[in-house]
Amino acid sequence: QVQLVESGGGLVQPGGSLRLSCAASGSIFSINAMGWYRQGPGKERELVARISSIGITDYADSVKGRFTISRDNVKNMVYLQMNSLKPEDTDVYYCNVLRLVQSGEASWGQGTQVTVSS
Repeated sequence: QVQLVESGGGLVQPGGSLRLSCAASGSIFSINAMGWYRQGPGKERELVARISSIGITDYADSVKGRFTISRDNVKNMVYLQMNSLKPEDTDVYYCNVLRLVQSGEASWGQGTQVTVSS
């Protein structure tokens, strides 16, 4: 079982930046691909960025070129650097283990709220 705690969200103006952090407990972290997801009211949860255990990354088209996912396998941390933020990026952001999400076994933390507004 892995426990995840997201942090770093907040209120930012359009064009601004935020860096989200995800602290993971559990020995499975370093061998698993991780993802950052987001979900707003009435919307399905969306995978916005993912990173393999060896650092290969992939992004949703909506955030490509603006967001950067990274990980530190020593500290059991995953990060999401978000630049050039847009109002449509406003959501609650979550991290999780990709294979657990895909298998339906994932449990979710509280996430961190990102609000982009002037």
